[in-house]
Amino acid sequence: MSEIQKVAKKVLKDESEGIELLKDFFDDNFSSAVKKIIEIKGKVIVTGVGKSGHIGKKISATLSSTGTPSYFVHPTEASHGDMGMVGSEDIIFAISWSGETSELSDIIHFSKENKIGLISLTSSSNSLLSQSSDISLILPKATEACPNGLAPTTSTTMQLIVGDAIAICLLNERGFDKDKFKSLHPGGQLGAALLTLKDIMHKEESIPLLQSGTDMSEALINISEKGFGCAGVIKENKLIGILTDGDLRRHMGPELLNKSVDQIMNSKPKTVSENMLASEALGLINQLGIQGLFIINENNNPIGFVHFHDLIRLIKQ
Repeated sequence: MSEIQKVAKKVLKDESEGIELLKDFFDDNFSSAVKKIIEIKGKVIVTGVGKSGHIGKKISATLSSTGTPSYFVHPTEASHGDMGMVGSEDIIFAISWSGETSELSDIIHFSKENKIGLISLTSSSNSLLSQSSDISLILPKATEACPNGLAPTTSTTMQLIVGDAIAICLLNERGFDKDKFKSLHPGGQLGAALLTLKDIMHKEESIPLLQSGTDMSEALINISEKGFGCAGVIKENKLIGILTDGDLRRHMGPELLNKSVDQIMNSKPKTVSENMLASEALGLINQLGIQGLFIINENNNPIGFVHFHDLIRLIKQ
């Protein structure tokens, strides 16, 4: 094992031990902090300096993306006018490993003067920050992965985990579901994966459908024109089967054009709900090895169709 590998594994060991120390951290005090955030009408103002500040920015972004409005305010900038961003209905979440970060003094004073709630995340219960807080979350002492014990490593990992835990607890308490998450993530692959078939399916005249009893000579033209390589068969506006390229190949012969779609179709088409996620639909298509899915309502009426090409293009955006 090389020296580089040894050092890397030592970092993993040190940080894992720090994470293990958090098993007793999530107590009634932590629950109180989460409940206090739920009760506010404003935003969570996250603040911190240095590496704690970087972690604070990530925590703030995670809170906002999971249903808890938040923004990060640098304490130095707050002392030079950005304190005006903090409203009376907000709550401040201050992060400092030592709890004695001098840059936080103004924002601490501001919270007390304006009766704005203050939750802190620190490792010292006797620190100024901890003593000035409405709720102080005390992290257990841990060994930094830095061999000099100087660069914040294990400590910032622990801070990040606590921030994630707060965000997910709030998400759970608010009932923040996939639909709400999707509304905050409309762009990129994440947004695409959260779309439902209702958002992307072919509708009305674009749905590849054939009436029961249609001659195969007409069906071939219809399938070619629609360009999906398949067509659903309906009777009294209910889906009773599907006709695919595979079905055509299996029945290829001189008598094919003399038959009706009912004689060639698969009478057990795979159907799904319009509320299925696009990502789930793509997985199902891959699993079954089929070309597409028909979307039906509670009465078995076809209301849409999605082809695997539609889903692949979507996920690759």
